[in-house]
Amino acid sequence: MTQRISRRGFLTSVAAAGFTAASPALANAPTQSLRPVARGEDLSLRNLKTAEELIAAARLDGQVSFSAIDLKTGALLEAHAADTGLPPASVAKALTASYALDTLGPAYRFKTEIVATGGVSEGMVQGDLILLGGGDPTLDTDGLGELVAMLAEKGIKGLRGKFLVCGSALPYTRSIDPAQPEHVGYSPAVSGLNLNFNRVHFEWHRGGDSYQVSMDARSASLRPTVRMASMGVVARDMPVYTYHDAGARDEWTVARGALGNGGARWLPVRKPELYAGEVLQALSASKGIKLPAPQVVENCPEGAVLASRESAPLRVVLRDMLKWSTNLTAESVGQTATRARLGQVASLRESAEAMNLWARETLGLTHVALVDHSGLGDQSRIASADMAKALLEIRQRIGLKPLLKSFPMRDNKRRIIENHPVKVHAKTGTLNFVSGLAGFADLPDGSELVFAIFCGDLDRRASLTRAQRERPEGARSWNVRAKTLQQGLIERWAVLSEA
Repeated sequence: MTQRISRRGFLTSVAAAGFTAASPALANAPTQSLRPVARGEDLSLRNLKTAEELIAAARLDGQVSFSAIDLKTGALLEAHAADTGLPPASVAKALTASYALDTLGPAYRFKTEIVATGGVSEGMVQGDLILLGGGDPTLDTDGLGELVAMLAEKGIKGLRGKFLVCGSALPYTRSIDPAQPEHVGYSPAVSGLNLNFNRVHFEWHRGGDSYQVSMDARSASLRPTVRMASMGVVARDMPVYTYHDAGARDEWTVARGALGNGGARWLPVRKPELYAGEVLQALSASKGIKLPAPQVVENCPEGAVLASRESAPLRVVLRDMLKWSTNLTAESVGQTATRARLGQVASLRESAEAMNLWARETLGLTHVALVDHSGLGDQSRIASADMAKALLEIRQRIGLKPLLKSFPMRDNKRRIIENHPVKVHAKTGTLNFVSGLAGFADLPDGSELVFAIFCGDLDRRASLTRAQRERPEGARSWNVRAKTLQQGLIERWAVLSEA
C-alpha cells in the first residue's frame, strides 16, 4: 500500500530488518496508459490518479518501490514499498560519485606517467621505460599521444632495457559483470591502466565475397591499428560473436551472416595493460621512438618521471560519468576512493562493500548492498527510502545536484515537453526489466523534492539466458512503461505538494 504523509508530517524511520520479500505480480491491470501532462495544461487541473492506479497502468508485472521527500523540511510526501530492496542499475553511480567526492575531493586528478629506471644518454634511456597507470578512467589514445610528444620533446629515441606496463594501482577485473554477454562494450576489464574505456573499435566492409576487417584504438585524432585484439569472420549465423583468451591476444570471431555490407562497433578489451602498451609503442614509432614489445608487470620499479599527464578534475570526470553513464569510470573512481580510504583495494566486490559501509556510517543507510560501483551487476540491492535519504544527505553535504543531467518530461508520444513546469535533475538506471530514477525535482510552487523510484521484474530478468541479455524481447517496451510510470509519479507529487 502506498503511504502518504502531509507536508507537515515528519520522515518516519525505515524498518531495519533487511529487505522485504517480493510482492506478487499485479493481476488484471488496466490497459489504459498514463497520460502525461499535455503542453500548456495546468497541473492543478489534472484528474489526479493514485499511485496504485499509476503502477497498475504501467503493467510491469513485478515490484515498484518509491520514496519522495520534501528537501527543505525532510517530510515524507509519499512512499510505496519503500523498504524493498531492488537493483538500482546505473542509479548506483550517483552514490559512487558522492563516495568519490567525499573521499577524494572535487579537485582530485588521476595521473598517468612514463618512468625511466636509468638516465638518458644521447636520446637512449639507459634502463627500463615504464608506462604507469594511476587509475585514470578517461585516458584515451590522444592522451597517450600527449605523453609520446613529451618524450619526443626530451629527445628520447629508444631504450637499452625493457618496455614495462603497470596497472597495479587498481586490481585487475576481467569483466565488470561476468553475467553479461562476452562482446558487450559496457562490461570491459578494469585495471589501474585503462584506455578508451577499455574498448577496441571493430570495423568491417564487404568487398565482393569477402570482408575487410580492422581493429583499432581510435580517438578524436588518432587511429592506431591494434594487434593484441584480432577478429576472424566465420561462416555461421549464430552465435554472432565468440571470444577466446589466447594469452597475449584477445581473439574474436564474428558470424558472417550477421555482418551485412558494413558496420562498426566497440568490443571490450580483456587485457587493458597490454592494450595501452601496444598503442603507446605504435604512437612512439610514429615519432621516431623505438620501443620493444610491452611486458606487463605487477610490481612497478621506481624511477624518474619523463612524462606525466593528469585527467580533468574529479568533479568534471563525475559530471561526464553521470551524463554518459560510463561503467568503467564508476568502477575506477569507486576503487580509487576505496584505496584512498583503506590504503589498498583487493577487489571490485570488496571495494563496493567498502562503499556500502561508508553509506551506512556517513549517510545513515540501512538497506544498501551494492556489488559494484556502476550498478551493472543485478545482484545489487538498495531500498528507495535509503536512496532518497542518501540524496537528501548528499544534497546538503556535497552538492551533487549540479552534476546530474536534466531529465526531460515527455508527452504521451514520448516527445519532450518544452518549458514543463517541473524541472528534474536525476540519474537514470536501466537493465533488462529493471529501471530506476533518483534525483531532485523543482516544483512549480518553489519547493524541491528528493526522490527515488525503482522498478523490477526480477523473475523475468532471471529467466534470460546470457545470450539474450543484450536485446531481449519485450525489454524495450517494458522500459518505456517504467519511464512513463516514473514521470507520472513525479507529476503526481507536484500536485500533492500544492495540496
